[in-house]
Amino acid sequence: MLRVEDLVAGYQEGIDVLAGVTLEAAEGHITAIIGPNGAGKSTLLKAIYGFLQPRGGRVQFRGASIAGLPPHLMKRRGIGYVPQSASTFPHLTVEENLLLGGWTARQRRSLLRERLNWVYAMFPALRERRRDRATVLSGGQLRMLAVAKEMIVQPALLMVDEPTVGLAPRVAEEVYAFLAKAPSLGTTILLVDQNIAEAVEVARYVYLLAMGRVQRHGPQEMFAQNLRELIQETLVGA
Repeated sequence: MLRVEDLVAGYQEGIDVLAGVTLEAAEGHITAIIGPNGAGKSTLLKAIYGFLQPRGGRVQFRGASIAGLPPHLMKRRGIGYVPQSASTFPHLTVEENLLLGGWTARQRRSLLRERLNWVYAMFPALRERRRDRATVLSGGQLRMLAVAKEMIVQPALLMVDEPTVGLAPRVAEEVYAFLAKAPSLGTTILLVDQNIAEAVEVARYVYLLAMGRVQRHGPQEMFAQNLRELIQETLVGA
């Protein structure tokens, strides 16, 4: 579904955070990107989604080039993105946030209402808080809202950056349970997470990123066999 070839990107002229990254995300599965802090994982998602203009390389979605497209056109093509930083609007209610996430379907009100009910079925806690402003939600509820806001249009591809950062273990399990189910609901997942054990467990294919390059990649089984060593390697950045 997604293919990235030799992607080069950075925030300052002459300093490349990504130094030629190549990877693929297979349709109907979860692909995980792991690596130490500063490896370029979040930068990679920003460069794919158009928040950061690549300096080189190619990005293809379902065979068509999308490199350099602005984020709103990415969304229209069926790509969602949940950044690590806050992406909800604190002074809007939960439901207003969700409806804003469904702006590409705003002309089809019956479909949007159907999708809203579907999201509430997937995230019962959000239904209970639907009239509350996002500013009063817990950290876990905000993270669920950020994911649900993108899922309301059922994107073909959802890129998620650090979905469980700062969350209590129980809430993190709920978020991961939904992400694991997403491919069966028609959404392919490209996942970045520091929670290596969880990411490897739900992924079909894993990429290890370090120093702006792919160091290793392979099926989930290859990484799961040496999980302890992998976590140690990632933590020290070796």
